[in-house]
Amino acid sequence: MTTETEEAPQGTVNGDSVRALYDVVRGFPCHAVIELFSIGVCTRCILRLFGVRESVHYSSPLSPSMLSSVFSDSDIDGNLREPVVCRICLGILQFTYCEDKKVVKKESANELAVYISNLIREQGFEIDSFSLEVSIPPVILENERSVWLHMKTKYESEPWFPEKSLPEYISAKDALKISLTETLETMLDCKSSIGTFRIRLTYTCPISSKSVENSGEECHGCKRRKTGTHNALDTSDDDIKCSGFLTSEAGALVESSFGSLQANESSTYLKLPLEQTNQLCCLEVLCYRTQIYFGGRYLKYSRNVSQTYWIIDDERMGEASVEEIIGTKILPMCRGDNYKFHAAGREDIDVRMLGSGRPFLVEVQNARHVPSEESVKNLQTKINNLQNKLVGVKNLKLVGSQSWDLMREGEAEKQKQYTALVWTSRILKDEDLQSISSIKDMHILQRTPIRVLHRRSPLQREKIIHWMRVERIIGSSQYFLLHLCTQAGTYIKEFVHGDLGRTQPSFGSILGTRAEILRLDVTDVKMDCFLTE
Repeated sequence: MTTETEEAPQGTVNGDSVRALYDVVRGFPCHAVIELFSIGVCTRCILRLFGVRESVHYSSPLSPSMLSSVFSDSDIDGNLREPVVCRICLGILQFTYCEDKKVVKKESANELAVYISNLIREQGFEIDSFSLEVSIPPVILENERSVWLHMKTKYESEPWFPEKSLPEYISAKDALKISLTETLETMLDCKSSIGTFRIRLTYTCPISSKSVENSGEECHGCKRRKTGTHNALDTSDDDIKCSGFLTSEAGALVESSFGSLQANESSTYLKLPLEQTNQLCCLEVLCYRTQIYFGGRYLKYSRNVSQTYWIIDDERMGEASVEEIIGTKILPMCRGDNYKFHAAGREDIDVRMLGSGRPFLVEVQNARHVPSEESVKNLQTKINNLQNKLVGVKNLKLVGSQSWDLMREGEAEKQKQYTALVWTSRILKDEDLQSISSIKDMHILQRTPIRVLHRRSPLQREKIIHWMRVERIIGSSQYFLLHLCTQAGTYIKEFVHGDLGRTQPSFGSILGTRAEILRLDVTDVKMDCFLTE
């Protein structure tokens, strides 16, 4: 990657490049090239309108004089002048843009690539591949199509024109990618491919595309949206903003408007001249890594630790949380912006999570570093060796985004096993224990528990008790261990004591006795997620 003192290779046009350009341009009709320059089209836009794809012709410095040297007519020099701001790309392919209300001009794609690679380095990203994303204002699409229709109207009868059809020309977005990709690959020492690291170039323009406005007004249900996004040029909220998020919507309208271009060539808003403008686009460069995920299973050994950070009336509940203990160890290792903790269900703060543990994901936003498998194993060991021993971790590893779907799918179907310390108001006989053990797949109805009515909807839910087993405690006649397996989402505490009749049947009602639950542990979450390292 380029360091502060490194400079990108200067874009020079050597003999080979000149000869290559000559071979490309000599097939262009001279009068059409002059026509394009006369209406304010830049050199690179001319190349892409004629379908030129080779990166060398876009990344190197170009000028009209280079094109004029190809043509034999020495009188055309005065007619080939590079516009200050291209009427089609609005400066994008001239590598000129606005930033903080100042005009920034790069001499070539190499200079823009240097700026981008230095930004990546300054932000501390470690990358092994990148994906270049470009977002441009829809007015550019309208402009290039307008020029093409103009050329079609004027030169359709000439023998060279049928070879150049509308789908063949290179879009401004693709031309910019062609200009930058190879140089970025060299500077960043990695290949461009689909991965987690993205370079997003978002060009915005204060000029509203009239065809987009018209299409938006005519489209049923379409509303003009306001946004708080500010760019270097002052615009009113009524302008159509060409941000990275709105460009796709507006671009779709443009595509719809131009879908019948060849069938409807009389459309008035496609005709030249183009709207007079010398306003450059504003450029925002965003370098970021998409979310990376760590999956595993956690164990909670304390009855005073919540699953997530929990505050009630400005008072913290519990001494810590699983989310913080795990997440705050992962985040600094990845040098990310923040993290989110997701788990397959949750247990109450006073319930331990034992056995094989509960599946969880930690989602790290914009990680600068992706740790190795060995580093993740060392982190697991570090968490498990914490002095307070509140939480443990099993099978921690980097996982793909598909693990999120896998965990959510399993969550709806999972079974859970529990062990509860239960007191009954009467001594249980052997027949009672046998009666409980004989129950299989019993359906119960649970109304929302009284203890959570303040935050849950008052609903009635049907759940399944798959099996139960009562284990006597030596030396006690009214205290028992109740082992049971239930459908996910069953309120175990309420199933034991009945919740004033809101759960039917309950453990107590089956035995005809008062029953109270004193302690509860989750001993197994039956899901396939993260069972092995």
